[in-house]
Parts: sequence; C-alpha cells; structure tokens
Amino acid sequence: ATALSLLAEMVSARVELDTITYSAAVSACEKGGQWATALSLLVQMVSGRVQLNTITYNAAISACEKSGEWDQALRLLVETALARVE
Repeated sequence: ATALSLLAEMVSARVELDTITYSAAVSACEKGGQWATALSLLVQMVSGRVQLNTITYNAAISACEKSGEWDQALRLLVETALARVE
C-alpha cells in the first residue's frame, strides 16, 4: 500500500504521472495481490493518455494470475497483442 500511497501523494502534489510511476504502482499491486487496483490503474493510464508498455501489462497480468483471475489475465494478454504493445 506504500507505493499506492506515494502515487496518491504525487497526484495531490500535482506531479505528472508517467509510464514509469504507473508501472511501479501496478507492480506494487502485483506483489500485494491487488489485481483490481492494478486494473484500475491501467484504466487511469488510458484516461490520462499515459503510454502503457510491456512492463505495465506484464505486472497487471501477473497480479491477475496470482489472484486466480485468469479471465482478466487472458483479456489483458489479448489486449496487449491487439495494441501491439512494445
């Protein structure tokens, strides 16, 4: 939760979040088993027009997999292929 708290503080301080900061937060969600929060962060990235990359998707897919959310993991895998993420 510390990484997510830091992300919230950055937003409050009006720091512009980028792919790296979001990827770190999604990775923290992966480690904490917070798959729904990881997916929420992906939605925030899209709405904020922040570039999603392989690292971001892999962390989100892993968060879903570790929580047994296979349907979500597969959906993200397909989305990655369709978006031709690098």
